[in-house]
Amino acid sequence: MPHYTVDSLRTVALVGHFASGKTTLAEALLHQAGAILAPGTVERGDTVCDFDPLEKDYRHSLSTSVVHFSHAGAEVRLLDTPGYPDFIGHAICALAAVETAFIVINAQTGIELTTHRMMAWAAERKLCRVIVINKIDAERVDLPALLTSLQTAFGKEVLPINLPAEGHRRVVDCFFNPAGDADFSSVAAAHQALVDQVVEVDEALMAQYLEQGEVSAEALHAPFEAALREGHLIPVCFVSARTSAGITELLEVLARLAPNPLEGNPPLFVKGEGDAAVEFLSHPDPAAHVLAHVFKVVSDPFVGKMGVFRVHQGTLRKDSQLFVGLGKNPFKVGHLFRLQGKRHEEVEALLPGDIGAVAKVDDIEFDAVLHDSHDEDHLHLRPLRFPAPMLGLAIEPKRRGDEQKISEVLHKLQAEDPCIKIEYHPGTHETVLRALGELHLRYLLDRMSVTYKLEVQTQPPRIPYLETITQRAEGHHRHKKQSGGAGQFGEVFLRIEPLPRGEGFAFADAVYGGAIPGQFIGSVEKGVRAALAAGTLAGFPVQDLKVTVYDGKSHSVDGKDVAFQAAGRKAMLEALRAARPIVLEPVVNIEITVPEPKLGDITADLTTRRGHVAATDSLSAGVALIRGQVPLAELDGYAGRLKSLTGGQGAYSISLSHYDAVPQDIQQKLAAGYKGVVEED
Repeated sequence: MPHYTVDSLRTVALVGHFASGKTTLAEALLHQAGAILAPGTVERGDTVCDFDPLEKDYRHSLSTSVVHFSHAGAEVRLLDTPGYPDFIGHAICALAAVETAFIVINAQTGIELTTHRMMAWAAERKLCRVIVINKIDAERVDLPALLTSLQTAFGKEVLPINLPAEGHRRVVDCFFNPAGDADFSSVAAAHQALVDQVVEVDEALMAQYLEQGEVSAEALHAPFEAALREGHLIPVCFVSARTSAGITELLEVLARLAPNPLEGNPPLFVKGEGDAAVEFLSHPDPAAHVLAHVFKVVSDPFVGKMGVFRVHQGTLRKDSQLFVGLGKNPFKVGHLFRLQGKRHEEVEALLPGDIGAVAKVDDIEFDAVLHDSHDEDHLHLRPLRFPAPMLGLAIEPKRRGDEQKISEVLHKLQAEDPCIKIEYHPGTHETVLRALGELHLRYLLDRMSVTYKLEVQTQPPRIPYLETITQRAEGHHRHKKQSGGAGQFGEVFLRIEPLPRGEGFAFADAVYGGAIPGQFIGSVEKGVRAALAAGTLAGFPVQDLKVTVYDGKSHSVDGKDVAFQAAGRKAMLEALRAARPIVLEPVVNIEITVPEPKLGDITADLTTRRGHVAATDSLSAGVALIRGQVPLAELDGYAGRLKSLTGGQGAYSISLSHYDAVPQDIQQKLAAGYKGVVEED
């Protein structure tokens, strides 16, 4: 058994916008706690958390790293997450593994878009939240104004638990030992505000406080935890990870005030599916049966697939048998690891609240539940909400013969990151890799090259246009072929008519008297479908029409499947040309999150892209949400444009709304390009 107990564990995720100093903060905490001899730096590439070669090249975190240390009797499990919006999926995953989220803010830049997002996501998961203002020693910082803006944005629950002192060279405690002078505000006033806020969750303590006028720090511990759990208190800590100012005090907050697995809000498990699903409450009891959740998967060419998980219930031991979800075949835990960056430390057992890893288990997937019960119903965490991957590249291998390898590598990358999407478009014959942004895509291509030695060619994905018809028409073709031996004969008459948008394709057999034998009706439909797949106006698949075959002729000897396929295809092409075909383009619903001062610029830009704004809403102080629709073709390069207009503070998501006719000038360009291809052939 481990030398520590469940109540000594603390699990914390460092989240926040990029350049807020999360990795440097992790180094400072590890060093101050004695886990490392000296703190590394991102610039030198020697930090414990950013150990991947690409992280060293990019000089920022690309995935979540797990480290651990001990302080004042507390066993801390710390998750350092990426801050770039392109890699936000990894940060969201980390929220499923911790009791507390430390939202790190750069004192120079203040509240940024990711700050708002992580505060909201952490609240949605019912995590305890602590705001850590880093880089307090930087130039041109206005800490009083920043604290005021935090309280405006997130409420009166945001209260400092310590304050900068001596020109931001150190901090003074406002909770345990409220004495001394701060650079701004009053230590006594900050302490009073904390006590007033905390006692509100405990009626008996409030009565004592009103009667005696004072409450000890020890008596405040339990209500302090309750206030954190209920979101009634969001403490603010001031630090400088570079100079170590406030690091000791932050360690004290971790050890003495951060909740342990027995005190935090229980995870949101669900048992069953659909209407039959019910909430399931896990218990951090070491004697219960094992329940763990996989929040991170790593596919390593040398180690194989590794699942990183949080133990929620039971004691997970080396050599135990575990099931993955509903899988019926257990696997044996041959090696059980605790992670310290890239170092895998083998352990004998892990308690509830612990974070560990197992390797070389092919069945493990992100979001899987590990358990040791044969009779476990379908148990899973309530789904995390991830932003949809918007930016895409069509990819293909540079070397012939790598088609299978590229498929395997893409699925390994997808297993590691829930914000990657792989699509195959039959109409364009393209494999499209979608990610959250340009940096995300560049990293994935670098990962293919550096880690998997796979070289690929890329190009922007083609827009999945469609064609349809606007009026009824008829087509006819007689296929007759004599070439020495047996001949081929088939004749088809058909009519086509438009269907409402989105209805797809309908085929009807209205042949009477056996003019086309029944066994060849399917052949005619195959020919019709072949013509629809190829299109006639601009080479795009045709939809939203009904085809009725009503007459034809056959031959007792020469009537064949191939003849009726050919006759059906050519009759269909004749009908399509006469039915005034048009090109349809996908129109998407778009939601754009932007700083409120940029609202006018973004709506104006959307209008220039043939889009229209349906509504605008205020999400929180300084952040607005724009809802509208825009043709997908007009979003080429939009990620970069939005980044430019908002200084990197904007984000958007899209979902297909409907298909609509393209403007005439665009249709003419598409049709002209298609004719050019045909003529070259």
